[in-house]
Amino acid sequence: MDHRKKALLLGDYTHPDWHPLQGVDAEISRIFHDTMTVQCSENRNMLLQENITGFDVCISYMDDWKGKVSPQQTAGLLSYVSNGGGLVIIHNGISLQNRYELKQMIGAKFLHHPAYAQLEFNVTAESHPVTEGITGFTMEEEAYQFEFGSFAETKVLLEYQSEEGPKPAVWAHRYGVGRIVYLMPGHHVPSFAHETYRKLLLQAGKWAARYV
Repeated sequence: MDHRKKALLLGDYTHPDWHPLQGVDAEISRIFHDTMTVQCSENRNMLLQENITGFDVCISYMDDWKGKVSPQQTAGLLSYVSNGGGLVIIHNGISLQNRYELKQMIGAKFLHHPAYAQLEFNVTAESHPVTEGITGFTMEEEAYQFEFGSFAETKVLLEYQSEEGPKPAVWAHRYGVGRIVYLMPGHHVPSFAHETYRKLLLQAGKWAARYV
């Protein structure tokens, strides 16, 4: 019997705007292999309450910049997280922000990004389970920038250095009795080959799914 927890990975195979799930799905499945099974889908109806409740954590890699999830799908995800589900959002998965209710839950919205570049990342909260054992690292990435809402009690765990100074790269908070983590890196398949990032993503998933 498989005692691993269950993760739902949502992304786009057929019509991604910029970030296809192909390849990324295999990397994420390998990262979580020992702790969670990963079911991959582009069907937004997996967010409906009757479908999502069977999972311990939902991972958003949705490339949904032009569309919106439906009110019913939004309600399903909000209910899922507030009642104890985990939500891990990777890079472009923040496109859930097209629904204002989900933007409030995530705690910030994407604004823009400069050109893909080598970035330096520094840990700002060493004691958090997501960043435990993580030290500063560098990797090439698409440097998303955000605007935070004043309504979310979120904790920035990792920053990257930009020309304007440090910018948030990873944050986490609770929503109801659920847990949310956002990770800015994850632009394409090579991002997931970085050993430190793989560890960071694994720990984010384990915290959101209540392993720790």
